Amino acid sequence: MSLHIWDHFWDLRVKECPCDVHFCDWLDDNAVSGKAIFHFGTGGHHLLGLHNVEKDRKNAILGITASPGEIRTYETMITENPELGWGYKAYFGDIYQLDARLLPVFDIVTLFHVGEFRTEANDAYGGLTDYAMTKLMAGQTRTGGTIAFYTGSYAYDIAKRVHDQLVEEGLLAPKGRYKTLELFERTSKAI
Repeated sequence: MSLHIWDHFWDLRVKECPCDVHFCDWLDDNAVSGKAIFHFGTGGHHLLGLHNVEKDRKNAILGITASPGEIRTYETMITENPELGWGYKAYFGDIYQLDARLLPVFDIVTLFHVGEFRTEANDAYGGLTDYAMTKLMAGQTRTGGTIAFYTGSYAYDIAKRVHDQLVEEGLLAPKGRYKTLELFERTSKAI
């Protein structure tokens, strides 16, 4: 048994997967600054972190990737540009092993890749399900905070089932769509 990793490197391919670009646009259009953000799937481009520095947004972003290549790129990027490290941390690991005790409370959570990475390989070491991981992250989102999903994902049917269930349970409330992103507000209901 070994850790389920993403043995690929995802560079910026806007035509295939514009979610990070659309999220940066949403941050700009809403003048989001000084917020705590969790980002599922950094990509080798680490666009969200770079955007945070370029636009001087002063957000505190924690990204997760299961790609060894993407985390090595992050290490190179912050070594060459230490300013990036002030507001952007990339964590290497399996999102299905998250533990709420190790996480802060976030203002915004992106779960663009729900359903894309979860397989029986995660079961071998007791990985959370897509539903359990998403519910855990909802529990780490402050009341009134935003959780965003990517409607263009090839596994959006799974993400939709999960977010619809959380809406039914009263944990999330629909907040509308922005480009390819489906947005939800975290309700005050306890998890």
